[in-house]
Amino acid sequence: MANHPSADKRNRQRLVRADRNQAVRSALRTAVKKARAAIAAGNSEAAKGSVAAASVALAKAVSKGVVHAKNASRTTSRIQAALHKAAR
Repeated sequence: MANHPSADKRNRQRLVRADRNQAVRSALRTAVKKARAAIAAGNSEAAKGSVAAASVALAKAVSKGVVHAKNASRTTSRIQAALHKAAR
């Protein structure tokens, strides 16, 4: 329990930010999962679109501070490489 008004406000802010970050992270995970599934299915056009959407979602998550930049870069690189490998 907060003993000062400022501590109470910080707690309210923490709760709002945690909910927002959770929503962004959940959408990000869904986008990456869809991209990996499309690559595994072998549909080239659908895979390209879903990989692009996942890359955008990763970039947005980085800009919002939800995931680390190197984590997003690594994930983007891996799904792009998987797409390239599946296309060959």
